[in-house]
Amino acid sequence: MRIIVTGASGLLGSKLVPALRADGHDVVTLVRREPRGPGEFRWDPGSGELDAAALAGVDAAVHLAGAGVGDRRWTDDYRRTILDSRVQGTRLLAGALAAATGPNAPAGDPTPGRGPAVLLSASGVGWYGTATDAPVDETAPAGGGFLADVVRAWEEATQAAVSAGLRVCLLRTGPVLDRDGGVLARQLPLFRAGLGGRLGSGRQWVSWIGIDDWVAAVRFLLTAPRVAGPVNLVAPNPVTGTELARTLGGVLRRPALLPVPRLALRAVVGGFTDEGVLASQRVVPRVLLDAGFRFQHPDLTSALRATLTNDRP
Repeated sequence: MRIIVTGASGLLGSKLVPALRADGHDVVTLVRREPRGPGEFRWDPGSGELDAAALAGVDAAVHLAGAGVGDRRWTDDYRRTILDSRVQGTRLLAGALAAATGPNAPAGDPTPGRGPAVLLSASGVGWYGTATDAPVDETAPAGGGFLADVVRAWEEATQAAVSAGLRVCLLRTGPVLDRDGGVLARQLPLFRAGLGGRLGSGRQWVSWIGIDDWVAAVRFLLTAPRVAGPVNLVAPNPVTGTELARTLGGVLRRPALLPVPRLALRAVVGGFTDEGVLASQRVVPRVLLDAGFRFQHPDLTSALRATLTNDRP
């Protein structure tokens, strides 16, 4: 297939694009800077600009672009950036894909050369709020809070593609475990120095997923014609914060005895502490499991060893 990808330079996109190309797909990317090669095309979600040539012959799209929710403190301005970077980009891409969908395009099943049929659009487990101590799947209603509101608007921005008949999957991703970025990369220096420990009380549920399984799930969903709507990209075995710290320490053969108090986290990351770092989200991947997807690393120890030893298939 010919697949267009946004956010290709981010943590997830930088792992996904090489995997798609290794599968034999022709991958083109949307970039905000000036294009540097034949496979890059410029877009500017803020001004509504997207090079129409990027959509020529496209069969599917994977949309991952958006400002990082944990990259900066949540000032009012940055909250607006988090929201706008998701809604504007998603609305622009969904509208462009809808306009490029031909009258003979298949309903939700990508067939090379017949127009875009699939949109896999990033989303997050923030949909479920901050206190899901009981297991929840894709049928659960939205929770409360800033991130839940962002996710709701983010997912609604795909409506043009849905109305045009594309198969749209909303990738509700949990914390992705990868040594190259995200929360794990930030914790590794402390744990390797023997200074690691649980975050907050450690009682909060963490719905994690290994980077290899995240990439594999996206590849699976590109050609899963009966799957549409919300899809939880999380491992089938969520853990508590205490268990996460203990397991990471065990894999690294380091102690995990020094907890980081909530107040200390708030001093560093502000509002993201309660809605992100310490949010309790016990989410299960019901749609993926029912569709027949098999996790390479369903347990935390296996996932951590895979990324920390670079033992990737």
